[in-house]
Amino acid sequence: MANRTTRDLLQVESQDVVAWRLRQLLRAGYGRDAAQALAERPQIDLHLATRLLGQGCPAQTAVRILL
Repeated sequence: MANRTTRDLLQVESQDVVAWRLRQLLRAGYGRDAAQALAERPQIDLHLATRLLGQGCPAQTAVRILL
């Protein structure tokens, strides 16, 4: 890892965050495609995304609201 640049480390960290967000969205009940689309957009509030489904909002509607 000594040869990695700061940019490389930030990219790996960013990928880890997206992967974690994806897992959380899948666990909340989003389908794979919707979860991936939401996970890749850091401006989307993950708590709101999961809360919408928790309150009975259909996943397709939640995605339209969030995107």
